[in-house]
Amino acid sequence: MAFRRRNKSYPFFSQEFLIQNHADIVFGLVIFILIGLMFEATAKTAILFIQPQYNVTTLSSEGEVTLYHYGWKDCATILFYFFIAIILHAVVQEYLLDKVNRRLHLSKSKNTKFNESGQLCVFHLVSSVWSFYILITEGYLLHPSTLWENYPHVHLRFQVKFFYLTQLAYWLHALPELYFQKVRKEEISRQLQYICLYLLHISAAYLLNLSRVGLVLLFLQYVSELGFHIARLLYFTDENHQKMFDLWAVSFVFTRMSTLTLMFLAVGFGLARSEYQGLDLEMGNFNTVLIRMTVLLLVCLTQSWLLWKFIRFQLRRWREPLKRDSLGHHENGVLKAENGASPRTKKLKSP
Repeated sequence: MAFRRRNKSYPFFSQEFLIQNHADIVFGLVIFILIGLMFEATAKTAILFIQPQYNVTTLSSEGEVTLYHYGWKDCATILFYFFIAIILHAVVQEYLLDKVNRRLHLSKSKNTKFNESGQLCVFHLVSSVWSFYILITEGYLLHPSTLWENYPHVHLRFQVKFFYLTQLAYWLHALPELYFQKVRKEEISRQLQYICLYLLHISAAYLLNLSRVGLVLLFLQYVSELGFHIARLLYFTDENHQKMFDLWAVSFVFTRMSTLTLMFLAVGFGLARSEYQGLDLEMGNFNTVLIRMTVLLLVCLTQSWLLWKFIRFQLRRWREPLKRDSLGHHENGVLKAENGASPRTKKLKSP
């Protein structure tokens, strides 16, 4: 299964060989784990990588319900879907983005950003639809008070736990992709910033049993980011497409306001009035003043940083037309001066 066309062969275990064949190598590891399911001696080990662990069966009004909590075995599941994310990344790159790139003939800097936005468009679209489906089926949108009531939310349904595991796997896979995709040095720091922020916030929501609030925040964030990356893709195809950035700007401000409002409502007020206060690791309760203030401070700092970057981006967009207009007026003035010059002056200027 070859994901990239190979114009040149490289020595085994060399850097270029690893970069060109990383998806095939990872695909082989995935097949190796799946083959382990076929044998009784290795099936129990292989299932740790594929299926979420720590399931508990409880009785409810709906009958027997299987719920899940987290543990160290989740690392194996995350590792497996980390491999899956690398394979899917290569598929999207080879069969979609590379074909579009050949037609657009973009520069190296624009090509890197185009590939980044193309990959994130696919991911944000799938994740926003998936998270919205979970919010509807779990009833979190229709009953917002369930976001903080009955905390700690230790037991999760399969779709909620699987969503968080795949989210962590995707953002972890984005780290080695910086090397595999040969991202330029000046772009690495920018991409590392948002990758680490996603990993930090998703891990905090998962480990602190704030999965319900985290789902809503991720849905809002992914919808906003989807608009931005669609706007950037349209801009690379035609630089006259600027209106989509204006629509994204509105959704960005709305997302920042909604995120801060929801966090203060759920964590600042909802959890503060909860009956279960204090730190209890066995029960999964992290409802203390220090932890609540730390979570709120982290979210506020992140939103402030995003707003600062947003303002800088908008100022840069507004300055570009002004520069073009000033250059246009300057060129028109030069042409008028040359056309109005005397014949003798023109002869002196001619080579």
